[in-house]
Amino acid sequence: MTIDEVISIGKEALGVTVLVALPCLGVSILVGFLISIFQATTQIHDQTLSFVPKILAVMAALMVFGSWMLRTLVDFTQRLISRLPGLT
Repeated sequence: MTIDEVISIGKEALGVTVLVALPCLGVSILVGFLISIFQATTQIHDQTLSFVPKILAVMAALMVFGSWMLRTLVDFTQRLISRLPGLT
């Protein structure tokens, strides 16, 4: 296994990681932004007001995007395993 192969695998792994994490992070950021606007306009500053909706939104995002995330991870793992015999 050469350094180029290791770097290629690492680069692909980081790309898949970012791609899989993006839906949950995006939903969390969007919900957090909307809640902060709501808190700023109503001057209600309760910690649970921002925490609970974010958790519910991330759970909903996991239910919606979960199968795609799992399929992406399985495809990456299959590609990695198929490259193993050539990595001597």
